[in-house]
Amino acid sequence: MATQAYTTIRTEVDERVCTITLDRPDRLNAFTLTMQQELCAAFDEVDADPGVRAVIVTGAGRGFCAGADLATGGASFDIEAGSPATGGGRPGAHRDEGGILTLRIFDCAKPVIAAINGPAVGVGATMTLPMDIRLASRSARVGFVFARRGLVPEACSSWFLPRVVGISTALEWTLTGRVFDAEEALAHGLVRSLHEPDDLLPAARAIATEIAESTSAVSVAMTRQMLWRMLGADHPMAAHRVDSNAIAELGKSADVREGVMSFLEKRPPSFTDQVPADIPSPWPFWDEPSFEAER
Repeated sequence: MATQAYTTIRTEVDERVCTITLDRPDRLNAFTLTMQQELCAAFDEVDADPGVRAVIVTGAGRGFCAGADLATGGASFDIEAGSPATGGGRPGAHRDEGGILTLRIFDCAKPVIAAINGPAVGVGATMTLPMDIRLASRSARVGFVFARRGLVPEACSSWFLPRVVGISTALEWTLTGRVFDAEEALAHGLVRSLHEPDDLLPAARAIATEIAESTSAVSVAMTRQMLWRMLGADHPMAAHRVDSNAIAELGKSADVREGVMSFLEKRPPSFTDQVPADIPSPWPFWDEPSFEAER
């Protein structure tokens, strides 16, 4: 993975795991247009590097991300004024910067793990929703505070949040805009586990390492997209069409042969297929025409 001179984030690759650190600790890693652009560029690097198998996103200092940078005061979200949080533009033509980021994460070919080390508010919370696994420090606090700022949920969170925690919880959190503790986030499934501050990154790294060492990169990339995208399917036939094609294509791959033989020979697998080079074509299969099948 190439090293770029980022100014608001840091990236580090170690043993096939890329750690992306939001790096504005003096501002609790508040989100800016530059940060959005650098995060998207980092995910482009991750996807282009077959040596990276998993991603961890965390924050420097005592915060994960305090939300949009409000340095311009009341004009912080005025796109016509070219605010640092939005990048400017005009209503009707503007694309929400948080949404551009979450869609980029959604499209990532590698699994993404959030290590929420402190306050995660506004876009600091919504950017974690398309990440596949979320862990939090016991000191973390989360808030979907948009209604308290006169805004609406952004970063595609009206799609992601109900799918992660259910519609009732999503509505309570967004309609009240209150900030809640890590225990509540755990109770409603927003995060999978809580950790002492010093144990958070090692716990996230353990999951990333298990993926990197034990699984096929192609299988993981395809599985990630299948599960996310089938959330919007209106009938299981959509999943049947996709997984039928996927099994047929992957069944003849080097990784499947290795996966079966390593199991039979009782040894760790050594997968060689790479992403994106060895993903079957055409992909994605959900763009293929439907087929009839017995029900």
